Amino acid sequence: MPEGLLPSQFTDLEPFVSAWALAEERARNKKRLSSTREELQTFYDAIFPRMEIILEYLKQFPLEAMPEEAQRLFFLTLSLAEIAPAVELFGQPEVVDGFESTRFVPGREPRF
Repeated sequence: MPEGLLPSQFTDLEPFVSAWALAEERARNKKRLSSTREELQTFYDAIFPRMEIILEYLKQFPLEAMPEEAQRLFFLTLSLAEIAPAVELFGQPEVVDGFESTRFVPGREPRF
């Protein structure tokens, strides 16, 4: 991966950018559903312990004026929010006893 994908203090998370820094909710949902339990856990274990410092870093930028590196970091946090219940509650990519995932169609995408 080329350097400079994320702010310098988060370069260790760059291996996750191509797979998980997804701007659209539909893409994040599709990625969760197409990932293995192990892939979800690996991503979760890498980013979750850093969330406090990541959110503190992101607070300095308005959403409309985030530099690209910060946007990618922000998208990683959105992917974490997408997969956290799968890791913490369900132990699998799909919602346990939920309706079929293909019926869920997110309606609003970010305006960047």
